[in-house]
Amino acid sequence: MREQILRPGIRRPDDNTRDYEYLVVSVNPGDPVAEARRIIREHAEYGKWELHRSRLYRGGARRFWLRRRIMRVHRTV
Repeated sequence: MREQILRPGIRRPDDNTRDYEYLVVSVNPGDPVAEARRIIREHAEYGKWELHRSRLYRGGARRFWLRRRIMRVHRTV
């Protein structure tokens, strides 16, 4: 199992994907799905991630995309 965080890139005026950061969880075919569900559930509960997309590939590999909104803090002083 592998986890990778994708940071937003260059901002385009009509693109609101920069408002989110993504966590990609890749699961190998031999890894138990219950373990992947546990990891995703923990990220959702403690890290404020939400499941954005999931994909099942030929051969049994799975990939899950989780996202969370980037909170930008503006200076008040």
